[in-house]
Amino acid sequence: MEHARYLECLAADYTRLRAVAPRALDAAVPTCPGWTIADLTRHVGTVYLHKTAAMRDGVEPEQNWPPPELADEPPVALLDRAYAGLRAEFADRRPQDPAGSWYPPDQTVGFWGRRMAQETVIHRIDAELGAGQPVAPVPADLAVDGIDELLKVFVAFAVADWGAYFTDILDASPGRTYTVGTDGAAWRVRTGPGRFTVEDGADGDADVTVSGPPTDVLRWVWNRTGDEAGGITVEGRPEAVDELQRCITTATQ
Repeated sequence: MEHARYLECLAADYTRLRAVAPRALDAAVPTCPGWTIADLTRHVGTVYLHKTAAMRDGVEPEQNWPPPELADEPPVALLDRAYAGLRAEFADRRPQDPAGSWYPPDQTVGFWGRRMAQETVIHRIDAELGAGQPVAPVPADLAVDGIDELLKVFVAFAVADWGAYFTDILDASPGRTYTVGTDGAAWRVRTGPGRFTVEDGADGDADVTVSGPPTDVLRWVWNRTGDEAGGITVEGRPEAVDELQRCITTATQ
């Protein structure tokens, strides 16, 4: 996806989140245990501020984030202010300009364009589920890109760089293959002790196959299905499916 397309999707999902959140700020978010929609809204706002600083300063802010003074700002007002600042920062920079990020292979503004578009679509789904609102469809290109980002940028990178967090999951793995597929895209995942690799395409047999429309697969890999099964088909032994899901959960906590 092009940078401009990410920003277009970011705007649409911010607008949807902004419309849903004020209706039910005290409602629990089932896909984020312990959070209300107010907590979720505040989280998105503080993430926007954090990434704005990462682009502006060239490094991510220190770990003592967010600043304590943000706790007193109403969550929707914080979201609005933070989004305005984020968009202004994007407007002042090119996607290839340098920016601090936690992902060493991509230290650019474009990384944050992609990441903020994907962050926002997942959290607007959280808000919709918490508020009991219909979950709006995710554009197919954004959903496919989000699946790709999760598997490669989150899980494969985390297992390679922070393998100790996955020891309990993968050390006893017999070595498995997974196919994740949706309209026009597929990925082959291979696991084993200390291993989680992702390749494009889905040739050959697999221990587990996950397939469905792009929105449904995106929601499944991010554990955002709620009470809905959607159009997902999952084929494979439960312990193999559990291995994949535990890797995803650990990488995205």
